[in-house]
Amino acid sequence: MEKRSIAATRRNLMTGTLTLAAAAAALGGKPAEAAKTKSASATHVAGDSYVAAKDGTRIFFKDWGPRDAQPIMFHHGWPLSGDDWDNQMLFFLSKGYRVIAHDRRGHGRSAQVSEGHDMDHYAADAAAVAEHLELRNAIHVGHSTGGGEAARYTARHGKGRVSKLVLIGSVTPIMVKTPNNPGGQPIEAFDGFRAALAANRSQYYLDVAGGPFYGFNRDGVKPSQALIKNWWRQGMQGAANAHYHSIAAFSETDFTEDLKLIDVPTLVLHGSDDQMVPPADSAELAVKLLKNATLKIYEGLPHGMATTHAGMINADVLAFITA
Repeated sequence: MEKRSIAATRRNLMTGTLTLAAAAAALGGKPAEAAKTKSASATHVAGDSYVAAKDGTRIFFKDWGPRDAQPIMFHHGWPLSGDDWDNQMLFFLSKGYRVIAHDRRGHGRSAQVSEGHDMDHYAADAAAVAEHLELRNAIHVGHSTGGGEAARYTARHGKGRVSKLVLIGSVTPIMVKTPNNPGGQPIEAFDGFRAALAANRSQYYLDVAGGPFYGFNRDGVKPSQALIKNWWRQGMQGAANAHYHSIAAFSETDFTEDLKLIDVPTLVLHGSDDQMVPPADSAELAVKLLKNATLKIYEGLPHGMATTHAGMINADVLAFITA
């Protein structure tokens, strides 16, 4: 296990933005057409950007790049959408990879259904996308709630399909305090999330994005209104009921057995100043359960470091997947 201390710097935000812009310019801003294949467990629906999961829920996805390139599938955090990976998708697309990101059920452009807002359905929906697109030898990258989703997908659906796994600020192995997880956060903290969401979801999302998510509540850190507004935009595009029930999914799901089953090389990245998912009760425990994992802790970086320090994170992920 490797622990890496890296001084937090807001210059990385500009670096990530310039990298994204350069990639977009180089590629002419024209994502490749999505694949048109079908699978036994996922039904293709009208338009290349949706697939129907086993229970019929319409799941939106983006699929860019050459069909014969190695695929990277991204799993987003709560309460966001696949758009949260725009920087990474353009970066890895420019490196020759096929990049895929889907919107979790009830999030983004996916169907706003009443049921299935739990990790088993999330993983099964991801499997529907992967099977529909015939993804094999794929790298799966998950952030926060998406880290839990990616871990459960890899453990239960990824045999023979996943080559490597990257967990960034992941909720694994379990967030809530239990007898087996005494260092977890009390259930009252997550009850507070639910109460704030139900009372004024719009304001709550502004508060989260403008505060602890990106570390904008820390002294000396200048908030980026563009990032705050983009976070809010993604959140408000999804369904309130899905986001409400997803709080239990990301906080109370125990991924211990999933992590024990995963044997592919796994990179675990976490910021030391992650106020949403503190590393001592997540990354530092998860790496002990995984069979083949490397841990990197970034000194002073926040939960949303894949956005605020995209250049740094992209470089480390690229080094891992090409090793």
